[in-house]
Amino acid sequence: MAVVGGGPGGLYAAALLKRSDPAREVTVWERNAPSDTFGFGVVLSDETLGGIGDADPVVHEALTRALVRWDDIDVVHRGHRTTSTGHGFAALGRRGLLEILQNRCADLDVRLRFRTEAPPAADLAATHDLVVAADGVHSRTREAHADHFRPRITTHRCRYLWLAADFPFEAFRFEIAETRHGVMQLHAYPYEADASTVIVEMREEVWRAAGFDMMDEAESAARCARIFAEALGGRPLRSHRSAWTAFRTVVNTHWSYGNTVLIGDAAHTAHFSIGSGTKLAVEDAVCLARALGAHPALPEALAAYETERRPVVESTQRAATASLRWFEDLAEHVDRPPRRFAFDLLTRSRRVTHANLRLRDPAFTATVERDFGCPPGTPPMFTPFRLRGLTLRNRIVVSPMDMYVAEDGVPGDFHLVHLGSRALGGAGLVMTEMVCVSPGGRITPGCTGLWNDGQADAWARITAFVHERAPGTALGVQLGHAGRKGSTRRMWEGIDQPLPTGNWPLVAASPLPYRTGVNQVPRALDRAGLTSVREEFTAAARRAARSGFDLLELHCAHGYLLSGFLSPLTNHRTDGYGGDLDGRLRFPLEVFDAVREVWPGDRPATVRISATDWAEGGTTEEEAVGIARAFAAHGADAVDVSTGQVVPHEAPAYGRSYQTPYADRIRDRTGVPVIAVGAISSWDDVNSLLLAGRADLCALARPHLYDPHWTLHAAAEQGYEGPAAPWPAPYRAGDRPPPTGRGS
Repeated sequence: MAVVGGGPGGLYAAALLKRSDPAREVTVWERNAPSDTFGFGVVLSDETLGGIGDADPVVHEALTRALVRWDDIDVVHRGHRTTSTGHGFAALGRRGLLEILQNRCADLDVRLRFRTEAPPAADLAATHDLVVAADGVHSRTREAHADHFRPRITTHRCRYLWLAADFPFEAFRFEIAETRHGVMQLHAYPYEADASTVIVEMREEVWRAAGFDMMDEAESAARCARIFAEALGGRPLRSHRSAWTAFRTVVNTHWSYGNTVLIGDAAHTAHFSIGSGTKLAVEDAVCLARALGAHPALPEALAAYETERRPVVESTQRAATASLRWFEDLAEHVDRPPRRFAFDLLTRSRRVTHANLRLRDPAFTATVERDFGCPPGTPPMFTPFRLRGLTLRNRIVVSPMDMYVAEDGVPGDFHLVHLGSRALGGAGLVMTEMVCVSPGGRITPGCTGLWNDGQADAWARITAFVHERAPGTALGVQLGHAGRKGSTRRMWEGIDQPLPTGNWPLVAASPLPYRTGVNQVPRALDRAGLTSVREEFTAAARRAARSGFDLLELHCAHGYLLSGFLSPLTNHRTDGYGGDLDGRLRFPLEVFDAVREVWPGDRPATVRISATDWAEGGTTEEEAVGIARAFAAHGADAVDVSTGQVVPHEAPAYGRSYQTPYADRIRDRTGVPVIAVGAISSWDDVNSLLLAGRADLCALARPHLYDPHWTLHAAAEQGYEGPAAPWPAPYRAGDRPPPTGRGS
């Protein structure tokens, strides 16, 4: 067996392979000397240490003797140091870790070939039963078989430098320096009794403006020491072959090819801000050795290894990417008050949340809750929020969800039960599905509408029920026009597929079909058509007001008509309604102004936007901020920040709360209240987002399909019985989970 790369992952894999079968001949090729290392300290979690202990107690015992442990995180920002405790870190020097693993390999008679380049990947594969590629982010083995592994490598926007200080920090320390060149950050932690790792990081443009691109290693270390002199107590920083680097995220479609398998950074990388690089590599080694022991046939073993590890790695990479992007956008967070800033930093990856921070450090979390305005015993999600003349009793929104069961646009008993049950379920605001402003503006024949008075009367029946039977719950209407995405079958009959018969003509910003060769080519709206559509929205808004809705949302997202004007991918106009962002905004703003004029002045109006198209050439981050700012300037009371569904070739980066960074950015840059949406599934997520200042309201869709009483159950699970989540009188007997078994 050949192992390419003598870092922690490669060495530990070699040791485990040899330990599990002493008859194996295991050889490690490492191009550097045994004492060469890059970086200084390594952080290991208790989970990783437990896995090491199960796999090889000898290594675990040696590590335990060498580890430095601490519990606190210090966040230093604008002269304030905020400390959170209870986090449980363990670290040791990277050189010490390598020595432990090298000694273990030597004891097991693993062949260690230092200062030796490994033979070409094809040669190793031809002469060995197994080749373990642990040769890092720049893996030559991976590149030799790139056509099969299919790596995707993303280079990110920050530069960072690994340094060391010859004293131990008391805690894991994050410090922010706001310089004339831009924001810089320090990540530091102890790894020995007399030494700490120090990482300095900043955006590429800040790095260049500060002149670091013109400095050598010694000059960079000295400059960083001056910038963070207070944190260092005036002491110097030392480097060891340290170079400014832009982090690269490595993802591979496949982790094995024939008898060659990737582990560690060769297979995947995770940003250092969550401390998972060495952890992942070591865990890969444990899993690979276990799979080889459980499956005698190599193909099955390698498949089992990847099947077990990939979900764990992908979850870690999602958390790491969220953390990385938070630091990339650090300048947008620095104006938050000190404790909120610290909470935002601690929860940036979504792995640390409000609930587990309350367990780790209840005192710190309580201060953040008080700063937020939580009354005693009240979770953040149950604090009220005011929009114009409407006060929402809590921060939960039932997101708009198309049902496709209306007849001629008229909401019926299904809609009464659907919306009524969610209103009884305790949410502060319940939104209708997209209500279409004209027959030609429907998505499907089953869409609801407000283009005639009969529809308005049917909606009035639903608003009356909500206001009478669920007092305190607000009901909002979302007005929209399908544009080029109209005249399709109901979702369960074939999403985005045209009707087999009875299709109606479509209109859009430009004559571009949603799917070429599938959907019809829409007619580009001319001046008369624009006026007609605007009047349809205005008439629908008047009817919505008469129907008794408490809030109106204009749907400018998801590729529907108004969204089609906003995105450069769908708006190719050459008149005043196309071109730059101001031109693309012109018609949606005209519609909003017309709607706002007839909508009652004391009732809020919001706008839903797609903050990214998830496609090259689409709406940029800066444009999304500009869109939100423009609507706010025209009187929008909040922006409902969604993403995508604009073009069929989108490539979303799905994951937990994956759309919330866009809401966060808009809130920070514009000051307009935002509604966050997108895979927010737990009340813990909601509390975390609110306390961190990333959202003002949280909209949830699928959780409310699963459980119409999601909000009331969230209150019960948190022990909250206050006015923000009252149980309807007929339901009070069920305000606690029923027993699940017989008592003794």
